[in-house]
Amino acid sequence: MNVLSLFDGMSCGQIALNQLGIKVDNYFASEIDSSAIEVSKSNFPKTIQVGDITNLKVEGLPKIDLLFGGSPCQSFSNAGNGTGFDGKSGLFWEFVRVLKETKPKYFLLENVKMRKEWKDIITEALGVEPILINSKHFVPQNRERLYWTNIPVDEYSKTVDVKLDDILEDNVSEHYYLTEKQLSKLDLNYKFSLNDIIRHKGGKHQQDNIYRSDGIMCCLSASSHGAARHLTKTLLPDGRLRRITESECESLQSVPKDYTRVASSSKRYEMLGNGWTVDVIKHIFKNLK
Repeated sequence: MNVLSLFDGMSCGQIALNQLGIKVDNYFASEIDSSAIEVSKSNFPKTIQVGDITNLKVEGLPKIDLLFGGSPCQSFSNAGNGTGFDGKSGLFWEFVRVLKETKPKYFLLENVKMRKEWKDIITEALGVEPILINSKHFVPQNRERLYWTNIPVDEYSKTVDVKLDDILEDNVSEHYYLTEKQLSKLDLNYKFSLNDIIRHKGGKHQQDNIYRSDGIMCCLSASSHGAARHLTKTLLPDGRLRRITESECESLQSVPKDYTRVASSSKRYEMLGNGWTVDVIKHIFKNLK
């Protein structure tokens, strides 16, 4: 099978195919982030990088059997600027172009929950209704995503009852723990819900919350310049507070441990927040067999 992955990132789709034992003859990846490319190549040396999607010409490729990708979500997301197709998320139309040019047997597009009018445009362009899947049915992370695909997808019930406690590591370095200065900015008496219980004084956003270890984590963030590492804080059973480690974030995306180890710490958090939950993709891809 020949696979073309658009907006490939760190090749989470390739992890899913590999773990399912689906034979891939050629895996072509369109990606521009150098750190993500380095991670992909360190784990899958045979990956064939084909560069920026806007410059991608498919004439020189073999017949593509499976096309997939997660086009940029920044201007679709509730956390984004709301510009929709006029923003970076307009790169969706490059996915449509390549889909029409390659005519694969199977395709998959992933993106965030979005306004109905934007979702309807994508649905009309791809000719299939999206499936809404929350990663919390597979891992302890609240991550709702839309998946447009012509692959037959089985119904699923809640398949796991895993909490943060189950993936937290022992003997974590002190530099992951909140400092006294950081603790002084918290309202330690704030009670919000079953999952997040502490909020920064005056805070109103996800980055202000700290999540209980006997609950699940919020959706991992793809914020850049090191910000993503500070958006995943948890309250431990011993009452101490710390942020989630890089390898714990890998677990929250069902990515193999140390898969992203060749990248810098900040890029690891960013890539994992921008990546796919591998177990969700395996659920979708399993019927390719």
